[in-house]
Amino acid sequence: MKLTTFTYQKNSGWSRPFPAADSDQTLVIIFGSPSFCRQPQPIMALAAAYPNSHLVGCSTAGEIFDREVLDDSLAVAVVEFEHTWLRTAISAISAATSYPAGMALARKLNQDDLRAIFVLSDGIDVNGSELVRGLNSVLPAHIVVTGGLAGDGDQFEYAWTISDGRPHPDQVTAVGLYGDRVQVGHGSKGGWDIFGPERRVTRSDGHILYGLDGRPALQLYKEYLGDMADGLPAAGLLFPLALRAARGDQKQIVRTILGIDEAGSALVFAGDIPQGYWAQLMKANFDRLVDGAHQAAVITRQNNPDVTAALCLAVSCVGRRLVLGERAEEELEAVLDALPENTRQIGLYSYGEISPFGIGHCDLHNQTMTLTTITEA
Repeated sequence: MKLTTFTYQKNSGWSRPFPAADSDQTLVIIFGSPSFCRQPQPIMALAAAYPNSHLVGCSTAGEIFDREVLDDSLAVAVVEFEHTWLRTAISAISAATSYPAGMALARKLNQDDLRAIFVLSDGIDVNGSELVRGLNSVLPAHIVVTGGLAGDGDQFEYAWTISDGRPHPDQVTAVGLYGDRVQVGHGSKGGWDIFGPERRVTRSDGHILYGLDGRPALQLYKEYLGDMADGLPAAGLLFPLALRAARGDQKQIVRTILGIDEAGSALVFAGDIPQGYWAQLMKANFDRLVDGAHQAAVITRQNNPDVTAALCLAVSCVGRRLVLGERAEEELEAVLDALPENTRQIGLYSYGEISPFGIGHCDLHNQTMTLTTITEA
C-alpha cells in the first residue's frame, strides 16, 4: 500500500503535487470546509486527476491533518492499494429515509471478501441511528463499519458529501474494502463527566426528545444551561446526553443536540432517544477528553496489533473541539503518540461518529474520538 497525504489551503494552494496513483485500486479521501460546496474547483481538480479512482469525502467542523486542526482547507489522503479491491456506493438521505438509505448502501457493498466499510453521511437532515440500523440489518456482524456525519462548523445549516467528483448535500456515501490482505483497526472513546440526576425518557419520537421525567425536555435543558441557553443549539454541544437502556446497563451511548423545537419544547438529536431509556447530562473535562482520544488509539492498536504503519482516519465530535478550543490539537497528538510512528492521520470534526461499541455491529456515537486505521499485510 502506498500512502500520500496533503492539504489544500485557499491562501497557499496545494501543499504538494498530486501523486501519480490513479487506478481502480486507489482510494482518495477528502475532508473539507463547508464552503467548498460553493467553490468546488479544488475538489473537481482531484476528481480530474483521479478519474479511475474511488473518491469519498465530506464537509467538516474542522479538518484534521496529522497533529493540526485546520479550517477553510482540504485534508486529502491518496491510498494506492496493491492487494485490496474497492467499491463505492451512494444514496440520497433525509431524516425520514435514513434506514432505507443504510440498507441500500449495505446491499450494494455486501459482496464476497468484504472486510470493512467507511461511510460518510450528510450530518444535517439525517437520523444517524436509523442509518446505522439500516446498515446493520444487511451486513454480517464481523464486517467493520466506521465513519461519521458531515459537519458545518457550529452552524448546523449545510453539509455535503462527495459523489460524481463534486460535493452534494442530502447524500450518504460509502466505500467497501475487499480482500484478505487489508487490515482495519477501530476504536472509540469519549471522556466526558456525568452530572445531575438520571432521568427517564418519558416521551420521544425517533431522534426528537419531548419529555424527561414527565417534564418538557427543552424547558428542563434550558434550566441546566442557564444563561448559555441563549446559544442553543450550538451551546448544546457542550452538554450532551448519556443514555442507557437500564440503570444497571454498562453500555452507554452519547447523543448530541442538532436543533431545538421551541413550539414543541423539544430537542432534536443526531440519533435516536428511545422512550424508556435513562438520560443524564454530561459536561467537559479537558484532561479526560484528551485521555479519551489516547484510549481510542490504544483500543485501535489492540484491534490490529501487527500494524507498523497505517492511515488513521480520525472522526472527532465538533463538541470536543468547541470545548478544547486552542487545546484541540492535544487530542490529535495523543492519538498519534499511541499509534505506530509512521502513521499518517487525516480526519474531521463531525456531527456524529460511527463505530462498533467494542466488537460486532456498529453504533452511532456522539462526543467521541473515533479512529479507523487502514493498511495492507
